[in-house]
Amino acid sequence: MNKLSLKYILPILLLGCMVGCEGEDQEVVTLNTLVLAEEFDTDGAPNPEIWDFDIGTGNNGWGNQELQYYTNRSENVRVEDGILKITAIKENFEGSGYTSARILTKDLFEQQYGRFEARMKLPWGQGIWPAFWMLGADILINPWPNAGEIDIMEFRGQDPSTVLGSVHGPGYSAGEAITKSYTLTNDRFDTKFHVFGIEWGPNYINFYVDDVLYNQITPGDVTGEWVFNKPFYLLINLAVGGTFVGSPSDNTVFPQTLEVDYVRVYK
Repeated sequence: MNKLSLKYILPILLLGCMVGCEGEDQEVVTLNTLVLAEEFDTDGAPNPEIWDFDIGTGNNGWGNQELQYYTNRSENVRVEDGILKITAIKENFEGSGYTSARILTKDLFEQQYGRFEARMKLPWGQGIWPAFWMLGADILINPWPNAGEIDIMEFRGQDPSTVLGSVHGPGYSAGEAITKSYTLTNDRFDTKFHVFGIEWGPNYINFYVDDVLYNQITPGDVTGEWVFNKPFYLLINLAVGGTFVGSPSDNTVFPQTLEVDYVRVYK
């Protein structure tokens, strides 16, 4: 099926799946009506009907003192053999020492509530920072953190067995985000693909790795206003350096590639 038809696919009712739960007080919800399926099945640039690019270094390294320059070059972002590949390269480019890519669905696909998931294999190494995340669609008129941010998956490359799921909002942003980590047992996220996702409704955001529900955040958990009752859009990026991970070391190997098998959204 081509991507155009996937984007405008009529909702398909899929069979629900069982999920694991690490806390009996967490509400398990399974949303299974497919509304967006990006399978990355056409080689070349990401589908422009779904994805746009952030270009450059933003303000203060996108607010995080990141070291890379984001491009839309095929060297940094391309679809190949059914996989989206975002590659961080150590090179001098437009005044930066690294290049990479950041893609987003702003003004192309936004949704309020649902299940959002991606199957990914993560890069690794000191200073490597891949993320699959969401921002409030009103961010231009309601600047961060008031617009809200949902980090479906963040990863410190120097800690290859652990990912984090977080929310940011007014009064609980940056180092004060509401967050929880998930750690694999005797395994690493850079060795094979895993599914990272959330299920999100009016009063909860559930965080998953594969079929395991490891965190639920509700209005009672945040230390400010709950700002997650409106449409959000998706972002996928691979940063180098920044306050969250620190700079690469002499032992960090480049290039590093974030691989994405699919992105799917349900309601």
